Amino acid sequence: MTEVYFIRHAEPNYENHDDRTRELTQKGLKDRVLATQYLMDKDIQLVFSSPFKRAVDTVADFADRAGLPVELIEDFRERRIESVWIEDYSAFARRQWSDFSYKFSDGECLKEVQERNIRALTQLLQNYPDRHIVVGSHGTALSTIINYYDPTFQYDDFERIRTVMPWIVHFSFDGLQCVRIEKVNPFMTGG
Repeated sequence: MTEVYFIRHAEPNYENHDDRTRELTQKGLKDRVLATQYLMDKDIQLVFSSPFKRAVDTVADFADRAGLPVELIEDFRERRIESVWIEDYSAFARRQWSDFSYKFSDGECLKEVQERNIRALTQLLQNYPDRHIVVGSHGTALSTIINYYDPTFQYDDFERIRTVMPWIVHFSFDGLQCVRIEKVNPFMTGG
């Protein structure tokens, strides 16, 4: 079995509108320790991440403590919405979840986000079978991965986890087949 723990980043600084460089808030830096505590007894052998700073910084705390490098994978990045900041994010997200091909002119639709994230995940599963892996991720990107393996995961589920940061999703794979998905709110586990 290959065990993959996707870690949705901790709280970011929304004042920084640059997706790649958006850093964690002080609360986010503190809360990332919840993910670290959860992962410490999971026999993790490899750590990967989206290249976006908030995702890297969330898993870096664990990687540093475990003595593991963080390898960046571009295809695990978050969805590109548009070159301008979206004020009514909820309406936009609802529309995208109701139509996986909907996007703004220079943004990505959820189908595109899902395809590149699944492609990256499949590559990890092929390259590192029977390993325990951490991937630093994002709310939308991770939600599209869940939806790929469990199509019942839809907008209402996405909305429920929208403010849970960090958030952990543990996938178990037999080869390329997903056999189990466990969603973990680290605020409810006691660390």
